[in-house]
Amino acid sequence: MHHMVSIDVPNLEQGIRFYCAAFGFEEIARPVESYAILARGDSRIGVIEKAPGSKPAKETQDVRRYDRHWTPVHIDFHVDNFEEVLSLAIEAGATCEERFDAGKHPPVAFCSDPFGNGFCLIGTKVNEA
Repeated sequence: MHHMVSIDVPNLEQGIRFYCAAFGFEEIARPVESYAILARGDSRIGVIEKAPGSKPAKETQDVRRYDRHWTPVHIDFHVDNFEEVLSLAIEAGATCEERFDAGKHPPVAFCSDPFGNGFCLIGTKVNEA
């Protein structure tokens, strides 16, 4: 078994640009016009265009929105070059909402992409900052 996370965005090309610029992904497939598969090494993510205000499921009253929102599922990007990747993500349009650089643990940044989706950036080395 393998897994892949797909990320809803309001504009596919903008989503592809962000995830490629921020994390070095490259588009490897476009199975349908509104969905792209991005890869970096063994990591894969899907980016799918879904209209703001559209329902994620028939039976829900919830709708997609792309201002900052909370979801119980998010991606953790574990990186060796924490400072560099955090800078690239911010330059590409991410927001760093909170950062921890203390103690015996690697640095962590709680962030959101330009579409309101949360993600964590986690360093693999202690005290990089």
